[in-house]
Amino acid sequence: MTRALLLLLALFSATTVLAQDAKGDPAEGRLKAYTCTGCHGITGWKNAYPSYHVPRIGGQNYDYLVAALTEYKKGERKHPTMRAQGESLSDADIADIAAFLSSLNSAE
Repeated sequence: MTRALLLLLALFSATTVLAQDAKGDPAEGRLKAYTCTGCHGITGWKNAYPSYHVPRIGGQNYDYLVAALTEYKKGERKHPTMRAQGESLSDADIADIAAFLSSLNSAE
């Protein structure tokens, strides 16, 4: 009985840790997202080429952020600046950044 209970507790603890890791660490993401604010944190900022308003990413959906950054990393999205940023990120970096940005209020 005691072994079964210990095994059950160990499995529960492991799945809890894995679930937390799967969504990234917002504290780590805050440190890793510092370059994002150079464009995405400036109200009214426009890219030089092509000319369009840079989207707000604070408060964006976690899964969307992970998908977008992963697509930039793989070269599936073509924006040159974002592609260069994405190529430098690990999967853990992407998860952390997405966890941080999705935790923000969209007005931030």
